[in-house]
Amino acid sequence: MQYLGFLACATAIFYAGRKLSFYGDLLAEKTGLSKGWIGLILMASVTSLPELMVGISSSAIIKSADLAVGDILGSCAFNLGILAVMDAFSPGRKPLFGIASQSHLINAGLGVVSVSLVGLALFLPYDYPIMPWIALSSIVFIIVYFLSVAIIYRNEKKLAALSPVAQQHDEEGKRLPLKKIILFYSLFAIVIVLAALALPYFAEQIAESTGLGKSFVGTLFLAASTSLPEIAVSLAAIRAGSIDLAVGNLLGSNIFNIFILAIDDIFYTKGFLLKDASEFHLISVLATIMMSAVAIIGLSYRSSTKKFVLALDSAIIFGVYIVSLVFIYRLTA
Repeated sequence: MQYLGFLACATAIFYAGRKLSFYGDLLAEKTGLSKGWIGLILMASVTSLPELMVGISSSAIIKSADLAVGDILGSCAFNLGILAVMDAFSPGRKPLFGIASQSHLINAGLGVVSVSLVGLALFLPYDYPIMPWIALSSIVFIIVYFLSVAIIYRNEKKLAALSPVAQQHDEEGKRLPLKKIILFYSLFAIVIVLAALALPYFAEQIAESTGLGKSFVGTLFLAASTSLPEIAVSLAAIRAGSIDLAVGNLLGSNIFNIFILAIDDIFYTKGFLLKDASEFHLISVLATIMMSAVAIIGLSYRSSTKKFVLALDSAIIFGVYIVSLVFIYRLTA
């Protein structure tokens, strides 16, 4: 029963997430929010809404630090793993990182900074409390997120060209009234909220019935499920020929995920979220840093050809992700 429930929630998140990102983009275009940092925040929250709701549910209802932290850090690693797989679908058999804009170096670098701070907070034996259950590290995560948004926005202002997907949304948006866009956006948001709230319950049942650790279940199953909107948006972008939209979506989501981790800590009144979570989550932190570093190298080196289905940089990223899952499974199961 828990497997069917988990699958139903994941399916609902994938379908609603794809629709939500579409109508969210239309809403940003119609209202002009996409031209400012508010629009940037709106679109970042669209594809990361499942992570947000799963994190709140895991922290406030299930009260499982491992599920909440595993979902966020697992999602960061999973996004980079998906980015590597996307290389197989890049046009003209060219390496994904070789044709993507070097402006993504900023996103990848900021992602490394954000995840490294999480790793430091996990490693330190104590944290400085701001409130009885809110740690100083979470405040730092929030500050770093808004600084990152400001840096990314100033970088995005330099890009004059509009992506093919954005143009398509703008054309379709002209035929839809703003009220209908808001209505559809709200309906699909509610679907994601309800499915994401139920997801940790089924994940906990799976962890107990199979004997798999909550760290592994959160890192793999929850992370993969909550990253479904990112997959949907990236696949649509690749099919439309917008490589930069796909790469930017996945790298940018990792920055927003760390902001979600701070929100999870606020809802986790049982104690300090990162102090109650397993130290094995450091594996996901180190894997994400290594994968991001390889992506930065690929974006900087800009290889023009690839001999196999995946370019060398993408193959290394995917390999690191698989190895990290094996380590977490062996250590926590």
